[in-house]
Amino acid sequence: MGGLGRALLAALTFHVNVLEAGRGYLPANWDILWSLSVEEMFYLFFPVACRVLRSRKLFIALLLLFIWLGPIGRTVLAQGNDVWREYSYLGGMDAIAWGCLTALLVSWIPFSRAALWMFATFGTVSMTFILGFSLRAGQWGLGRNGIDMTILAIGTCMIMIAAAQMDWTAPHLMRPLLAMGERSYEIYLTHMFVVFALFELFLQAGTPIAGVPVFFIATLFVSALVGALTARMFSEPMNRRLRKVFGQDSNRLASAIAAPSVYQ
Repeated sequence: MGGLGRALLAALTFHVNVLEAGRGYLPANWDILWSLSVEEMFYLFFPVACRVLRSRKLFIALLLLFIWLGPIGRTVLAQGNDVWREYSYLGGMDAIAWGCLTALLVSWIPFSRAALWMFATFGTVSMTFILGFSLRAGQWGLGRNGIDMTILAIGTCMIMIAAAQMDWTAPHLMRPLLAMGERSYEIYLTHMFVVFALFELFLQAGTPIAGVPVFFIATLFVSALVGALTARMFSEPMNRRLRKVFGQDSNRLASAIAAPSVYQ
């Protein structure tokens, strides 16, 4: 089975990344589902791991194992497959493991103000370097060794620690950006439809260079609008229904519901 049916099966069974590693990239509005495949494996097996291990030390050891294996999954185990290098399950689990360790660390240790500023500074520098100077990172061999994504994950976690404990409130000018962050997943899953539509208009207009900034800003604005509509019309109603069915407060829309830790 191939074509649409095969892609749909891969999406529903969380192996779009495996399909693309074997057959090549899917169209861009399908390609983004590779990350969902990795994330859903975490959502499926994380509760099982917590129940089976039931030990803080064993759980942390498992996270450290994923952190160690992440760069190996992006290099040695990829065996020269560029798609699998970026999209493999193991190659994405170290970032998730860093996030879990960060959540535990924030709940255990109240850092000093100086330490939080240090985290924020080094985290920002690390993220800026990997995202903004990727060519330089490649020249240093960070991509070849699979360490570039590790640095990005650590930098992100540093900023998360600072944000969680500094109680910083964003100025009003950043409210639109915060709103996009709240709907980031809906925007992520739908933005390529917006990109394709607006890019077609850009082509029909003769691809004017002066219109590139307009195209970029319009893409951001329309993507945010489509993401917000998706959240209001689908995500939030479905979230309420699921919370109601499974006994949670149906008025709470957050994806993460507070629950007692099995490691307390």
